[in-house]
Amino acid sequence: MIWNAKNGSVRIGNTEMSYVSFGSGNKNLILLPGLSDGLSTVKGKALLLAYPYKMFFKEYTVYMFSRKNDLPAQYSIQEMAKDQAIAMKKLGIHKASVLGVSQGGMIAQYLAIEHAELIEKLVIAVSAPSVNDTFQAIVSTWIEYANQGNYKQLMIDTAENSYSQAYLNRYRKMYPVLGFIGKPKTYHRFLVNARAILHFDCTNALSTITCPTLIIGGKRDKIVGPAASYELHNQIKNSELYMYEQFGHAAYEEAKDFNKRVFDFLTK
Repeated sequence: MIWNAKNGSVRIGNTEMSYVSFGSGNKNLILLPGLSDGLSTVKGKALLLAYPYKMFFKEYTVYMFSRKNDLPAQYSIQEMAKDQAIAMKKLGIHKASVLGVSQGGMIAQYLAIEHAELIEKLVIAVSAPSVNDTFQAIVSTWIEYANQGNYKQLMIDTAENSYSQAYLNRYRKMYPVLGFIGKPKTYHRFLVNARAILHFDCTNALSTITCPTLIIGGKRDKIVGPAASYELHNQIKNSELYMYEQFGHAAYEEAKDFNKRVFDFLTK
């Protein structure tokens, strides 16, 4: 197995965008993480992040991108997609498959809509075509915790709304130390990303997505709700849909076959 793990950055305007890459395949796969990127970026974590994607390494060079380092106070998901397209072109990535998770799935939607020439195949996981009432309420609560500097409650609320009960029964043992591990120096980055979600809506443009698309959701998703995946499927022509019965928003972490399902879709 050739890991070929690398850490890098690319210039975007007056700042940098961090990324990690691994694998040595001729095809490119872009990974776009969710709102957690607002608390901790991928910078310097190539070896740490590579292992779950090892099945891709022979056929793909896999890139995982963070949002750019210095975020303006007002920064839309549409603008995030534009900067992502710039980063890809600067790295010589002129065609790639894209996997976007949660907020990353929103960025991926705009990439496929406004930068279609870059996208070979698209996978949207536990995401939504717009900020529905469920998502708005959850994100607004997280914004409130971030404004209070209450990192522990932010992490607990995220976990309780993301994971299955089986996972939570093990994870809850860590709650007493959550206020200390991984706490960011500032919440600016998280708040910019979170506020962008509250203004997201590309429903009316989804019909313009023409690349092969797989939508993956969780029937127990408490954050975007399962209906969001069905809505994406109905709006994106000829898309495929897979719903995990027993998982929620963290299906991409909990489902042991998640990456295999993505790999099979990309390579078939």
